[in-house]
Amino acid sequence: MNAAAVSSDRALIESDIEQYLRTHERKSLLRFITCGSVDDGKSTLIGRMLYEAKALLDDQLSALDAESKKHGTQGDDLDFALLVDGLSAEREQGITIDVAYRFFSTDKRKFIVADTPGHEQYTRNMITGASTADLAVILIDARKGVLTQTRRHSYLVSLVGIKHVVLAINKLDLVGYDEQVFNEIEREYRAFIERLNGSIEQVTSIPLSALRGDNIAEASANTPWYTGPSLLEFLESVRVDTTSAKTPLRMPVQWVNRPNLDFRGFSGRLLGGVVKPGDAVRVLPSGKTSTVARIVSLDGDKSEAVSGESVTLTLADEIDISRGDVICAANDPAGLADQFEATIAWLDEAPMLPGRSYLVKIGASTVGGSIAKPKYVVEVNTLDHLVAKTLNVNEVGVCTLTLDRAVAFDPYADNRDTGSFIVIDRLTNHTIAAGTIHFALRRSQNIHWQALEVDQAARARLNGHKPCVLWLTGLSGSGKSTIANLVERKLHALGVRTYLLDGDNVRHGLNKDLGFTAPDRIENIRRIGEVAKLMVDAGLVVLTAFISPFRSERKLARDMVRDGEFIEIFVDTPLAVVERRDPKGLYKKARRGELKNFTGIDSPYEAPEAPELHVETEKLSADAAAERIVAELRARGVLGLHA
Repeated sequence: MNAAAVSSDRALIESDIEQYLRTHERKSLLRFITCGSVDDGKSTLIGRMLYEAKALLDDQLSALDAESKKHGTQGDDLDFALLVDGLSAEREQGITIDVAYRFFSTDKRKFIVADTPGHEQYTRNMITGASTADLAVILIDARKGVLTQTRRHSYLVSLVGIKHVVLAINKLDLVGYDEQVFNEIEREYRAFIERLNGSIEQVTSIPLSALRGDNIAEASANTPWYTGPSLLEFLESVRVDTTSAKTPLRMPVQWVNRPNLDFRGFSGRLLGGVVKPGDAVRVLPSGKTSTVARIVSLDGDKSEAVSGESVTLTLADEIDISRGDVICAANDPAGLADQFEATIAWLDEAPMLPGRSYLVKIGASTVGGSIAKPKYVVEVNTLDHLVAKTLNVNEVGVCTLTLDRAVAFDPYADNRDTGSFIVIDRLTNHTIAAGTIHFALRRSQNIHWQALEVDQAARARLNGHKPCVLWLTGLSGSGKSTIANLVERKLHALGVRTYLLDGDNVRHGLNKDLGFTAPDRIENIRRIGEVAKLMVDAGLVVLTAFISPFRSERKLARDMVRDGEFIEIFVDTPLAVVERRDPKGLYKKARRGELKNFTGIDSPYEAPEAPELHVETEKLSADAAAERIVAELRARGVLGLHA
């Protein structure tokens, strides 16, 4: 953008702001990210682009000058990186940590650029920035060439569906603007990209010096051997295929809008397709159909809404629709499944635990889910498929994802929004992984729940009492099995139908194939939870005596039954006390290092935070503890006719 254009814009703003806004509305918007390895110059590049595009006001330039003198790394020159490195930690260390978004425009186009961090530990932030981008600018330091993080970011860019890449070979001024250096880096990078099987369709290589401004806004005299466009010229003209308008209608419902008795609409953002009044739609997961009556927006009713718009739809028929449901084209609805093959990028420091219950957010739906052992992990340097038992931080693998209910989806290749998901830790609510769906597994669509006429309520009436799970948890040697056995004897004497699942006993049969590693402990509790669920459905009072050291797995077992049917009992005995008891000699073996992954010694026990019953065995005898549990069941109305 030249000075005359800037002057013209300012004159138009002063004389006719409405016309200025209309002019900018008609410009296309390009979202792009800058990524690459540490110190490749990403923040400097964005700062220089803002400067060359005349997107900085006078006060911003004055502030940049002051900040450059205080925090800058370029001597008396402006340090353009400070325009986007906003965190104090970033300025102190001279690195990017968080994702920084900046908006700017030129005569021809509007831009939103995301400056993403280069450090491996902040890979999750890079994925966040890439998830909404149309194009990626991947920087390479001309002195260092293609690095591991360059390959990692390029692979992740391909995974999130970005088809266009600008290979910005930066800091050419530090290698004397050597064409041979540029050509060698480009050759090596294109050889790597070819191994991605065409997932990145276009690579445009541009020699740069972000610090000096070479080939940022116009051709540089320092690179006469380069005849292509400058970076801004390319970004202004590149054609990015936005296929979302060509895809079938998809609108996840974010809010049921009911301001009064006369209006009921469904609000959300179109993630694909076009919708008009009169269009036939299908709502998933229910499968109910209707037609669109109105399209309501902030500016009134619309005759049409397209992908990317946020609107409220009203339907011709009264259909039960909730947040998380997806309104689709009736003749081309999304798929519906609860098991998928997916590519997952693990973002958490703690490794993925196969079988552990996590939260999975896809669209506006948040459901429970678990991830199986990886089919393979991708080695980012060679793209080889490696055998692995789990996913560690920043690793990418292909896994089976199982959800606790069916959700609407599209393969990621068809729709980036309805084919992607994030994984959330149930306890911390941290986002720990991001993934893309390949396809639904056939078994998820071919296996259906068989309705039965004799249900849990009928069995409970026959038994004369309510079913429930008594989940006793505590350290080994705390007295769980002793107390559970006494409780069962007392209930049996009252005529209550019970079954006791003991931690040691089930490892002789059902779980004899499991060890004591964290993944095996998780699978152990998952299986017990499923068995307990079946026994509750049979109308029994089920007692379980397991260490069950992890809160997330106890919550998984709780979520398998109805509210009020899971009674967590914390059998609380201090570690010093159970070590003194040590009836099986296990603590002594663990202390000697003969027994690995032993809870309380070299494997953690996460005490319940809000158990229904807290039994302190130093204050109560086993029999008194059992009496207290029976009294709790009586107070809850579980014992019914046997109270």
